[in-house]
Amino acid sequence: MSQHMPPAHPFDDDKLKEECGIFGVIGTKDAANFVALGLHALQHRGQEAGGIVSYDEEHGFNSARRFGYVRDNFTSQKIMETLPGPLSIGHVRYSTSGNKGQTAIRDVQPFFGEFAQGGAAIAHNGNITNANALRRELIERGSIFQSSSDSECIIHLMARSMQRSIPERMEDALRRVEGAFSIVAMTRTKLMGVRDPLGVRPLVLGKVGDGWALSSETCALDIIGAEFVREIEPGEMVVISEENGVQSHFPFRRVAPRFCIFEHVYFSRPDSILGGRSVYETREAIGRELAKEAPVDADLVCPVPDSGTPAAIGFSLESGIPYAMGIIRNQYMGRTFIEPTEQIRNMGVRLKLNVNRALVKGKRIILVDDSVVRGTTSRKIKEMILDAGAAEVHFRIASPPTAWPCFYGVDTPQRDKLLAATMTEDEMRDHLSVDSLKFISLDGLYRAVGEENGRNKKCPQYCDACFSGEYPVKPTDKIEEGFEMKAAE
Repeated sequence: MSQHMPPAHPFDDDKLKEECGIFGVIGTKDAANFVALGLHALQHRGQEAGGIVSYDEEHGFNSARRFGYVRDNFTSQKIMETLPGPLSIGHVRYSTSGNKGQTAIRDVQPFFGEFAQGGAAIAHNGNITNANALRRELIERGSIFQSSSDSECIIHLMARSMQRSIPERMEDALRRVEGAFSIVAMTRTKLMGVRDPLGVRPLVLGKVGDGWALSSETCALDIIGAEFVREIEPGEMVVISEENGVQSHFPFRRVAPRFCIFEHVYFSRPDSILGGRSVYETREAIGRELAKEAPVDADLVCPVPDSGTPAAIGFSLESGIPYAMGIIRNQYMGRTFIEPTEQIRNMGVRLKLNVNRALVKGKRIILVDDSVVRGTTSRKIKEMILDAGAAEVHFRIASPPTAWPCFYGVDTPQRDKLLAATMTEDEMRDHLSVDSLKFISLDGLYRAVGEENGRNKKCPQYCDACFSGEYPVKPTDKIEEGFEMKAAE
């Protein structure tokens, strides 16, 4: 396989990309096989590359890191036989820091380090917002970095810690880290999981036979037949061993949690559970709230597949306007379809989406999508719908306008590339040339995710910085680079 992934398809370029998925298993035979299955279920969180580390007493630590999909790399018996043992962790990624678009194999996690107490591997979901300062400090003190990833800072901080055990060294290291982190890590005998004090990124605990599993989402527990036990709490660290089971403690100062609200809107799979609630049901509730806030007289409600589907169903149920699959997605169009010639690139969205002409001709169509980022895909979809003979096109968006970049592990364009950062809602409507455009309000989104009174402006219940510009952790590195924070109101 070539060292670098091919360019993403144009359709993918106009979506926010989750940064990573993490998964770990202890106490099962051939744990790496379970990890490969779990990573396959988390593929939506990162499609650029994946890696697995395992340990057994006879062979020690072993690792495999590859570019591309899990199914193309970690399903062959030849590779999986190199990853024996009852303890394993894995990672799938998009690059959110370091050399975007120029990823080297050394940037692919999990990262591994040898300490006086033995080896340890770590996989990180999120983004360290003071990584530049930490990297400078560590290099000045003699650390030699092997990757461009912010996550490698954690390994070096662990190496320099004066604490005795590896779990204690990890605690010590993470107290220096700012930003968002959900982590799975392993030593020769222990599986560890940690969430940052705000709990920005998800992490859950499951029981698989006599063993245990840690995962970014519950859907990955389902694929290995594991029982969902609970979410790892914000600021919690669990240390799991076959001898002592699950041991939990809270090494960080307690603060009010700020889970990423966009996990409910888009990132998590609809068959996962977040905060004790089905993601699918939450997205359907978002669609219902959107129909209340922004009704429109039309003939059909059509999702922009697949992420807009549950919200479109909710919009249809609330409004009474029939739901229809006006756009069909080609499920077999992968990133590596063919080397894109100029002619193929000009086909753009049509390679992935096709309009159901017989259904939309002469109809007033409500298109429901999860978000508008740059707006390029929305314009192309609108053109396809009109070319198919639709009488009107109305966009309804199941999130507030995305006007600010995320610095906590989501691959977001620079602010001036975000349509909502430079245009009002009416200007966006005119730019997209649609009959109407409405976004759900921030309060409406909060109501849909279960906050009956909407958003608490003094102490928001979620991280919603991409909508509000209010960052719960100061993005130190980006401010150094010239990013201007929102002025205090």
